[in-house]
Amino acid sequence: MDDLDRQILDVLRRDARTPYTEIAERVGTSEGTVRNRVDRMVDEEIIERFTVATRTGNVKAMIEVGVAVDVDTTEVSERMAEWDEVDFVWQVSGEKDVVLVADATDTRGLNQLITQARECEEVISTKTRLILDERLG
Repeated sequence: MDDLDRQILDVLRRDARTPYTEIAERVGTSEGTVRNRVDRMVDEEIIERFTVATRTGNVKAMIEVGVAVDVDTTEVSERMAEWDEVDFVWQVSGEKDVVLVADATDTRGLNQLITQARECEEVISTKTRLILDERLG
C-alpha cells in the first residue's frame, strides 16, 4: 500500500458511495487508476467490505466482553459477529478481550444482546457503553 491507496481509502471511509471519478479528482489521478486500485485492495482483503452508517433512532452501544484466559477469542468473535444486532466485533488488548458494536432497536433489545453475551460459557464479564453521538474522522 502506498500513499495513493491511503488517500483513496480516506475518501471511501467517509463515504463508500463516492464515485470513482470524484475520488480520482480529489486524489489527482484517473478514474481507471482508482478503479484498479480499489479492485486490488478488495482482492487483497485490505478493503474487507463496504458498509452503511445509519441514523435510525436505535440504541447504539459498545459491549466490552471479557473471556476466560484459555478461550480462543477468534472463535468467540466470529460467533458473536453473526448476531443480528452486531455491526462490528473487535478483538482488543487491555482489560477486555472483545468489543461488540451493536445497533439495537431499543434498550430492551440491547439488554437481550447483553444477556446473550453473558450466557456464553466463555464470557466472564461485560461492560456496556452507550454511543451518544458519532463523527466521521
